[in-house]
Amino acid sequence: MRKVNEIFYSLQGEGYFTGTAAIFVRFSGCNLRCDFCDTNHNDGVMISDEEILKRISKFESKHLILTGGEPTLSIDYNFVQKMKDAGYFVQIETNGTLPVPENIDWITCSPKINCKLTQANELKVVYTGQDLSEYDSFKAEHRFLQPCSMKNTKEVIEIIKHNPQWRLSVQMHKVVGIE
Repeated sequence: MRKVNEIFYSLQGEGYFTGTAAIFVRFSGCNLRCDFCDTNHNDGVMISDEEILKRISKFESKHLILTGGEPTLSIDYNFVQKMKDAGYFVQIETNGTLPVPENIDWITCSPKINCKLTQANELKVVYTGQDLSEYDSFKAEHRFLQPCSMKNTKEVIEIIKHNPQWRLSVQMHKVVGIE
């Protein structure tokens, strides 16, 4: 049984897969409490893996995004393998503070304090004024800098102009009103 905040079908609004149809499983609970988090960690219901599979099977996409909260608190290798055996491409959005199961197809790391992850497919940094050089040694195929709650977008654009290894990621789902 896993505590799930919500399961929904939408378009990915951030990062590399922006605009892609995806199923989101948002887990409850996190080991951090970021001011800008969009998850109510008190909400959620306990759901079996079989029930999760039943609920996600009604959607057309096979792109499954595990998010939260912090999904690594809720998932393990066996859970991911069940999803993959059912034909899903499994992506995780993690803060990088805990180990990620080895059988994940795509890792999006949005590093926060005490990040232990050192590589991912995608590094997505929510910019709050931090020194970007702290991410120089992080290995990622794709690097995204994201304004914090869309409040510092102009500043982030200017930073990217001077640091072209980064790409802009806005919360497209909020910009265009996608739920």
